[in-house]
Amino acid sequence: MRAESDERGRGGVPTAVDVDTATEAVTGDVATGRRPLGSRAPRFIKASRPLHMSWQVGVFVVGLAVVITGIIMLPLPGPGWLVIFAGMAIWATEFVWAQLVLRWTRRKVTEAAQRALDPAVRRRNIILTGIGVVIMAVLAGIYVWKFGLVMPWKIDQ
Repeated sequence: MRAESDERGRGGVPTAVDVDTATEAVTGDVATGRRPLGSRAPRFIKASRPLHMSWQVGVFVVGLAVVITGIIMLPLPGPGWLVIFAGMAIWATEFVWAQLVLRWTRRKVTEAAQRALDPAVRRRNIILTGIGVVIMAVLAGIYVWKFGLVMPWKIDQ
């Protein structure tokens, strides 16, 4: 950061913009409704360092168990991604890195939703879906024409 400041000719003195950006990263952005970064543990837990450390270990272990459960659910039946994001949300109650990952994820999901609502993208998606439906209907028609309405496991050929 100091090298960037020297390149700009400020001599390493932070400007109001630098201070505002740093303050927003720590305190949160009131205009967008973001919470401040950092631990959300109750005040009495934060007051004692050993209690706060054990709280963080507990939050980490519970979040890890939830994330691992979500990873196991990815190939198995179940809402794997939803459970993984729930584990990340548990971690985000205590760890700044998880809060930043969730903010980034929310931003990317919002951007993708806005792109999906774009008329040109919607038109393309509808056309591609229509082509997929037509292909599936043709394949189903070929199957019925060749085998009739017989289940695949009862075909004699």
